[in-house]
Amino acid sequence: MKLEILTKQDNRELQNEIISKIRDLITYKNLEPGDKLPAERVLSEKFEVSRSSVREAIQKLEFYGILISRPQSGTFIANIGQIAMTGMIDDILSLDEQDFKSLVETRILLELKTVRLAALRRTDEDLERIKSALDAYKVKMIAGEDCLEEDLLFHLAIAAASKNSTMNTLMLLITPEIIVAYDEDPICDGDVALSEVKKHEDIYRAILNQDPKLAKETMKIHFSKLYDYIYGEDRNLKVKKG
Repeated sequence: MKLEILTKQDNRELQNEIISKIRDLITYKNLEPGDKLPAERVLSEKFEVSRSSVREAIQKLEFYGILISRPQSGTFIANIGQIAMTGMIDDILSLDEQDFKSLVETRILLELKTVRLAALRRTDEDLERIKSALDAYKVKMIAGEDCLEEDLLFHLAIAAASKNSTMNTLMLLITPEIIVAYDEDPICDGDVALSEVKKHEDIYRAILNQDPKLAKETMKIHFSKLYDYIYGEDRNLKVKKG
């Protein structure tokens, strides 16, 4: 699975602007479920933005189940009524900082459950997928390169290994907004990079050894920065409750 990485706030604002225009286009053209959107090239010319920006906006709407892209065919409107679809897009566009913190908190709660289930239910195929994402993350992290995509793929592989389709779907739904959380997060190097790699390896090892309790604890340690971001001074209390 390929993820588009958003790294700048202005890119997010541009993306929201494009999403608004796609919503207006659907409303103006009175498009219905199953109808096809204009090609990316046409939309980029109409909105006066790059094709890559249009593609990112479409991918975000795909994550939320509003659009469906079919290879060699194009992008289509999902089976959602226009009123519901417009409301969903408005919700996406209206996310503020507090809403975003709720998304991050939801991710924490989800992953503490999925990693435990993954340790209990993982298959050899799941282990290979998790290990592959871990190895790719390790190479980039130690090299001091941006490895956000590899990190997210590692976590999504764990979610898939939980064998809980609802939790897995929720992870996929919140991923686009979670990506933006790391907008200004510095790239790690040196001992910090090795420490981050070890946290991922500890999670993998707990899943490998089918130790659900340890898997949950290692994930908590990995999420220490996110706990600080969400709970601030109350972090220790919240971790215990988790």
